[in-house]
Amino acid sequence: MKRIAAVVPAYNEEKAIAAVVADINSAPLPAGYSITAVVVNDCSKDSTSEVISKLNCIALNLPINLGIGGAVQTGFKYAFENGFDFAIQIDGDGQHPASEIRKLVNHAIEHNYDVVIGSRFISKEGFQSSALRRFGINYFKWLNRFLVGVTITDSTSGFRLINRKVLEVVNDYYPDEYPEPEAIILYSLNHFKTGEVQVQMKERQGGVSSIGAFSSIYYMFKVSLAIFYTFIRIKFKK
Repeated sequence: MKRIAAVVPAYNEEKAIAAVVADINSAPLPAGYSITAVVVNDCSKDSTSEVISKLNCIALNLPINLGIGGAVQTGFKYAFENGFDFAIQIDGDGQHPASEIRKLVNHAIEHNYDVVIGSRFISKEGFQSSALRRFGINYFKWLNRFLVGVTITDSTSGFRLINRKVLEVVNDYYPDEYPEPEAIILYSLNHFKTGEVQVQMKERQGGVSSIGAFSSIYYMFKVSLAIFYTFIRIKFKK
């Protein structure tokens, strides 16, 4: 039996997290696969901790707020140290339907991918985000292609599957502030085979986005710097 850890970073997600965990636990999977929800409460200020303590999941409560990268790496470390074969990152706000998990798993199996990213933009199905955010995502697609020659249409997607080889690397180092676009650089420079599959996403079902409309341009600037730093850090370390 192949074991999948569904890593769910959660910050102030008291309204959505129970439905997310229930969705994961009922997700249809390929034969021979099982899934365990691993919820990482990133020192929430609401009742997220109390809610997840009553759910059918592994509840990891951080004593301080580490941000999205630190919360996700905590889940990855748990998956690696407890012998899981795969980890899949799923947002705690309900944007990622667990019924789509099977697509990522099957895509990894069929194409021997180490990393599979769920994309909204291959055939443009489901929730597409705002025009400004789509502009930023297209910019990051170009930047990643320029730096490492990999074209990812949805580089900010937090819906992604990694295998145990990748878990070993991210157990040691994982980008902290803007992990999704930065991780593409990390995976590429470590020669992991990365692909995408079309998925349908929904609008967030609870919580508040960390990126407001007025801060989107500033976000693009900061992420660009972070991507360049990750590229230089890994490229010249080798």
